[in-house]
Amino acid sequence: MIHIQKSGCRGVADFGRLKSRQTFSFGSWYDPRFMGFSVLRVINEDRIEVGSGFDTHGHQNMEIISYVKTGALAHKDPMGNVETIPAGDVQRMSAGTGVLHSEFNAADVETHFFQIWILPKTDITKLSYEQRPVSGMATGNDLTLLVSPDGRDNSLSINQDALL
Repeated sequence: MIHIQKSGCRGVADFGRLKSRQTFSFGSWYDPRFMGFSVLRVINEDRIEVGSGFDTHGHQNMEIISYVKTGALAHKDPMGNVETIPAGDVQRMSAGTGVLHSEFNAADVETHFFQIWILPKTDITKLSYEQRPVSGMATGNDLTLLVSPDGRDNSLSINQDALL
């Protein structure tokens, strides 16, 4: 059965410099009706004020996609990726059996971005990272394929049978 969840029913976290709206149960917001959908576990809409962000924290067995709408996000991880994700870019990080990383607002304005977490096909995946401007992925269609299992049409590759 499909359930429509209105925007106003999403979870809310307000840490002052970080504000988040969660589609599925996340952090301190728990609603047993919204635990994810199939392999989709997280769709968070985050806003980070200047000079703030997520200190080093860990993930494992997750495909993490970030799309920056405005501002820029500074990403750093032990794979050697020290990247700035500007507005209009999409990033994919496969957390594999475990990765630590940090993300901070890298702009002089609020950074508004979406983070999407998808369970990988198997728990034994290699750590990996990809980033690309969405404009470079566009095919002239109204919809642009951002993530796919095989990286087709210039999309980022993901370790799951999922298209975004």
